[in-house]
Amino acid sequence: MTDVNTKVERAIARFDRVTRQLDQRGGPAKEAARRERQRLNAGVGRTAAKIAAVVVMIWLVATVIGFVRPIGMPGFAAALFLTVAAVGLMIERSVKQGVSPPAPSTDLANGPMVERFDSYLYRVRPALPAPAQAQLDAISAVLPPLKQTLERIDPLDPSAQDARRLMSVHLPGLIERYADVPKAYRNEQDGEGKTVDERLVESLAAARGALTEVSEQLARGDMAAFETQGRFIQSRYGEQGIESEDASST
Repeated sequence: MTDVNTKVERAIARFDRVTRQLDQRGGPAKEAARRERQRLNAGVGRTAAKIAAVVVMIWLVATVIGFVRPIGMPGFAAALFLTVAAVGLMIERSVKQGVSPPAPSTDLANGPMVERFDSYLYRVRPALPAPAQAQLDAISAVLPPLKQTLERIDPLDPSAQDARRLMSVHLPGLIERYADVPKAYRNEQDGEGKTVDERLVESLAAARGALTEVSEQLARGDMAAFETQGRFIQSRYGEQGIESEDASST
């Protein structure tokens, strides 16, 4: 019986891996992976620039000191050791941030917060069950237009505040608490007859709906502003407006 259970568990694990790979080939998961690659490439460039600046600074200081007082082999060795240590530390910090980026900080601006949240979702996605992954994909699909609108909105705007709290506090807290539940207990029902996995999916769906609503609300505001501006231009510079101006000038 134990062998049968083991084979079933292995078959389920293989099925999960295959479906996860197929899911990541297209759709929102593929777009999220593309955005993450862009962020990683940009991060590598920034890290390389910082490393170059630190190395130049260390050897510039060593050169200046050498002009005042010869540093000799001990000074050269010290500068070399400091260079290797600084470069190693910066690379280690960059790798740690790339492997497991933290949840968005509450003091980030709107645009960077959406970027960090997008990266956070991409990184935690593999640890969640397939239905929850589907909800994360739906949330990721909302983020690009949300970022475009939030970048122009003051962080203290009520709609922006709701989205910011959801991205930086509530959703990361939900995912962290889910991870704290031992796997053996995730299929047990709570007082409302729902398992941990089911409640996770429902909560993520509610969060997706809230972010979608904020994005649509901000987009409708932009559309209304555009419509108002367009109507003004039509009334001011339309054919009747131009004719009236020509008549008054003669």
